[in-house]
Amino acid sequence: MADRQEISFSLEDYDYHLPPELIAQRPAPSREQSRLLVLERLSGKIGHSRFCRIGQYLKPGDLLVVNDTRVVPARLTGNKKTGGSVELLVLDPYKPAELGKLQGYRCLTKASKPVRIGQVIELSAGIGVEVVATPGDGIAQVRFPAAPPLADILDMIGCTPLPPYIERDSVPDSADDRAGYQTEYAKNPGAVAAPTAGLHFTNALLRDLANMGVELAALTLHAGYGTFAPIRCADIRQHRMHEEFIEIGEEAADAIRRAMGERRRVVAVGTTVVRSIEWVHEREGKVIAFRGMCDHYIYPGYRFAVVDCMVTNFHLPGSSLILLVSAFAGRSRILSAYREAVREKYRFFSYGDAMLII
Repeated sequence: MADRQEISFSLEDYDYHLPPELIAQRPAPSREQSRLLVLERLSGKIGHSRFCRIGQYLKPGDLLVVNDTRVVPARLTGNKKTGGSVELLVLDPYKPAELGKLQGYRCLTKASKPVRIGQVIELSAGIGVEVVATPGDGIAQVRFPAAPPLADILDMIGCTPLPPYIERDSVPDSADDRAGYQTEYAKNPGAVAAPTAGLHFTNALLRDLANMGVELAALTLHAGYGTFAPIRCADIRQHRMHEEFIEIGEEAADAIRRAMGERRRVVAVGTTVVRSIEWVHEREGKVIAFRGMCDHYIYPGYRFAVVDCMVTNFHLPGSSLILLVSAFAGRSRILSAYREAVREKYRFFSYGDAMLII
């Protein structure tokens, strides 16, 4: 837990200088060859390694918990009947089809003029979608045709929803992005942002860890676009977290409870895993099977009940994610580690290098 004497609720205290050239723009050529900064929570000691050697810092009996969500190609482009271009990002592609037909799907819109209720947006392949509500903040409820299913439409004409700091010359995504912005163990479709800490693992590396006695459990959190939403309040306590769908099955919940009961380390792969299991434990007093929405906001001062170690990437200044890792390891230690990563020219953000906090 972070030193409570160094806790600050001022957003400006979670800023750091990042040269733009350190923002990774492409997937690493080899996932497991990403660099790995190792931070010891208690001492603040920093070490440097490669992700393929992460097993040197894990122990037989550790429980590695991953997020098996699958990113869907939720970014669409089209035109209004007046000719103006519109970009849509489907925010809730995991919504059951029956509910989607009734309510429509929430979409973040980008257009020269705001879309209006009743407007029809023509996508490629002759697919037209209707705007049925405009709740504000650039969000529109959009109704898709009854057939084909939304998943098929997205697979056919959608693009990978890369974060805004990854720059591309054109809208269509490349095969590198389709494969690179996805964990190798991705299983359940519904995310519009990748659980990026998992991008460094290969199935072969996971097998090696299993062979050394590391246990594996999987849950699902469909990471949303709110992952990239900036905090706009000077006092971090006033921020409200976006909701995301999570599902923790009986098998994963049992594995986590057993590890906790046997005093084995729970190693969370990514902030999505941290929020999911800490959220359920806080609600229920223990980790149980759960399916529903999660808006768990973790910032310095939070007392962790489940997670002992964390695999994570390097996060945006002043983001909810850097607040979470600061709560876990301490603000000064995290910022010191980030300064070290900048000096050593680590690659930052979604396609960047990794950090292991132990």
